[in-house]
Amino acid sequence: MPDEPKTLDPAARPAMTTAPAATTGPRGAAAADSPAPNRAHRWTLGLVTVGLVLAALNLRPAITSLGALLEEVSADLHMSGTVAGVLTSVPPLCFAIFGIMAPRLARRFGPAAVVCAGMAAIFAGLILRPFAGGTVGFLAASALALMGIAVSNVLMPVIVKRYFPDRIGSMTGLYSMALALGTSVAAAATVPMTAALGGDWRIGLGVWAAIAALAVLPWIPLIRDRDRASEDRGGNGRGATTAATETAAPRITRSRTAWALGCYFGLQATGAYITMGWMPQIFRDAGVPASTAGVLLAVTMVMGVPLAFVIPRLATRMRNQGPIVVALGLCGLAGYTGLFLAPAAGAWVWAVLLGISNCSFPLALTMIGMRSRTGAGVVRLSAFAQSVGYLISIPGPLLVGVLYQHSGGWGLPIILMGGLMVPQMIVGTLAGRDRTVEDES
Repeated sequence: MPDEPKTLDPAARPAMTTAPAATTGPRGAAAADSPAPNRAHRWTLGLVTVGLVLAALNLRPAITSLGALLEEVSADLHMSGTVAGVLTSVPPLCFAIFGIMAPRLARRFGPAAVVCAGMAAIFAGLILRPFAGGTVGFLAASALALMGIAVSNVLMPVIVKRYFPDRIGSMTGLYSMALALGTSVAAAATVPMTAALGGDWRIGLGVWAAIAALAVLPWIPLIRDRDRASEDRGGNGRGATTAATETAAPRITRSRTAWALGCYFGLQATGAYITMGWMPQIFRDAGVPASTAGVLLAVTMVMGVPLAFVIPRLATRMRNQGPIVVALGLCGLAGYTGLFLAPAAGAWVWAVLLGISNCSFPLALTMIGMRSRTGAGVVRLSAFAQSVGYLISIPGPLLVGVLYQHSGGWGLPIILMGGLMVPQMIVGTLAGRDRTVEDES
């Protein structure tokens, strides 16, 4: 279409790997699209690397730091359990809404500019949140930070493919480890850091804005670099990919595998956001000290660092990923059973088991890549599965808050959490079958 920007649609980039020009290999493609490496180019890549790491470090602290101090925030702002549940439901809602906007914004302004704006939004939300005088202001500031997280989260893989076409695996690993590190550190350090700074939760939450401010800086010089690697990298390929996507997009809704993947993604996201939002409170109500509860959440989150490398490699060696789905689900069931029967006595064991179960996320992403024969199909399937999944995950944390408030304890909420593992294993097994969406659509 003539009125579209010339910048390549980020969502279409993965499909280009199947084009004939790609047969020369990533290094050959990179050499064809950009001049030979020079000092300025190396400086740019170094800046992007720093930017990726700092950005990844900021993609979860806004969520996990709040989970560690949710009791203090709820009491000070006079939140009911229902409202606190709404607060824990905001992240997936923002990811579902604002994440859809990311490709369009990237076409308009360039991915680096959007990520820069995303880091600025995270900083603004985190610095404004402590000054909120009530629940509405707190929710609005949180939504601003989460909007920045949503668009940045979607565009991180685009940045990696654009600047590091020959090092996608290593740079994605670096980015994933930084994300897990930021998640874990925020969960473990927020409570003791708050105590050291005087015990005011506003300071404990606001201090994370400093890292967000730092993350803005590397992206500023990259804003004008939007066309370096995107100037018609595949102008013809773009048209073909876009046309194929537009023609075949409705067919994805006819695929049972696509719906199974969407439901699996949504149920695993539900468990993850319930864990990040409520697990510290569950342990605290069981008599575990606040600082220890934060560390327990950090243990759960940090399990994703090594397993995020192991599980995808194992999954790609298997024709059917159902056994991995069931194994992770059983770990979740065991963890929730332990939380129900002896939350404090076996706290460390339950934290580890739930951390293993939460590694359903990299498994879901791996299966998305395996359930289509073409790059364009993977793009469509990924967009469909994640959009459906995040929408499914929205009610979970809210429902947990409602059950907690009206039942006066954690029995019913934990039964709900454990019960959700059963349909998760069922739809995950269906999604893990050796077939593609093209076969069904």
